[in-house]
Amino acid sequence: MARPEFEDINPSTEEVIETYEGHETGEVIDAVEKADDAFDGWSDRSIEERESLLADVAEVLRDNTDEYAETMTREMGKPVSEARSEVEKCAWVCDYYAERAGEHLQDDRIGTEPGARTYVSYEPLGVVLAIMPWNFPFWQVFRFAVPYLTAGNVGILKHASNVPGCALAIEEVFDRAGYPDGVFTTVLAETDAVEPMLEHDAVRAVTLTGSNRAGSAVGETAGREIKKTVLELGGSDPFVVLDDADVDEAARVGARSRNLNSGQSCIAAKRFVVHQDVYEGFLERFVEEVEALNVGDPTDEDVDVGSQARGDLRDELHGQVRDSVEAGAEAVVGGEPLDREGYYYPPTVLTDVPDGCPASEEELFGPVAAVFRVSDEDEAIDRANDSPYGLGASIWTDDVERGERVAGRIKAGSTFVNELVKSDPRLPFGGVKKSGYGRELGRDGIREFTNRKTVWVQEAGE
Repeated sequence: MARPEFEDINPSTEEVIETYEGHETGEVIDAVEKADDAFDGWSDRSIEERESLLADVAEVLRDNTDEYAETMTREMGKPVSEARSEVEKCAWVCDYYAERAGEHLQDDRIGTEPGARTYVSYEPLGVVLAIMPWNFPFWQVFRFAVPYLTAGNVGILKHASNVPGCALAIEEVFDRAGYPDGVFTTVLAETDAVEPMLEHDAVRAVTLTGSNRAGSAVGETAGREIKKTVLELGGSDPFVVLDDADVDEAARVGARSRNLNSGQSCIAAKRFVVHQDVYEGFLERFVEEVEALNVGDPTDEDVDVGSQARGDLRDELHGQVRDSVEAGAEAVVGGEPLDREGYYYPPTVLTDVPDGCPASEEELFGPVAAVFRVSDEDEAIDRANDSPYGLGASIWTDDVERGERVAGRIKAGSTFVNELVKSDPRLPFGGVKKSGYGRELGRDGIREFTNRKTVWVQEAGE
């Protein structure tokens, strides 16, 4: 079998940047075994040592922010200003766990009987396989790697095939920070190498962020092998605007939430559910905000929306828009690929979206907003919940008690009142329904891939 090659294409110019030589399946298995060999020495280190190295990772990221940001922009079209913010967020998650990992992993003392000392300890599992997407090519990796490695696990990264430069750069970050060989390893491998890795005895857990199809395949293999999984599988997040909302602020934040990362975000606002009393005013302001976005070369500091990451992804998005319009939706802004070099799709707003069309039923992974009119609060909640996904939700109201009540009725992994949905190192992140299961970040995230071991120590003679 020929050695795999990965062609690195700049999506804003369609030019080939570089061709990377990938790893064959045998080399991938060698990497797994090398990681397994590194596990004992790494897990035996004190938590203080691992926290100290993590602080060094943050320093490497900050010292090389521009370099890493430019790599992201070149490979997947992210506006360079957002790419720099992504590197800074990766440094932030390092800071957080460098300070709090020991606290989150300390034993939980639980009283049981006289003469017995009983507690739960949190011990690392071993080799964790991570299958990561291209849309936040640094953040998605650091979101898993920082807590899991600091807990004492070792990691193997199988990154998306269109961001090989980012994948190798991340491995270099840990090398520069002084991590031992084998603790974090990148493999440039085809999808068919995933199953042999999952079936290897050394791999004890897998985390995947990606499509439902990929999640189902990985979950099936991991289930057969009885291995722990965390799956984050996308979303179609509702953005609920109630009748007492600040329409101007909701429109401003909503336009930003929908179009961050050129619209290619799992937690972007995708379905705008608007009370009929403020529908016209919100739509007018929302369209103004969307039309004001600057679309262009992502290396330009003033650009808000760059290209889509790949040509096939842009074409798939346009197919969903076209099918929705043919079903009765109206594109009041955008709706056609831009006639220019690169994989550009304009910020688009769809109204009068009928049930059953892609904009209503599917995740639109690009800068396309679907706006729905509802008659009251109950209908807004029903519409928000009418999705196979349940990642995040945003609710807008001047009455925060009302907002909190509505947030409690929406089926999602996270709900935000008068704020866009976002991940934060201090808080657990993950979804329900077809958005996946398990949690990353916060205390819950660092404990996901640990053995929660019960220890009972009885005094002699008791």
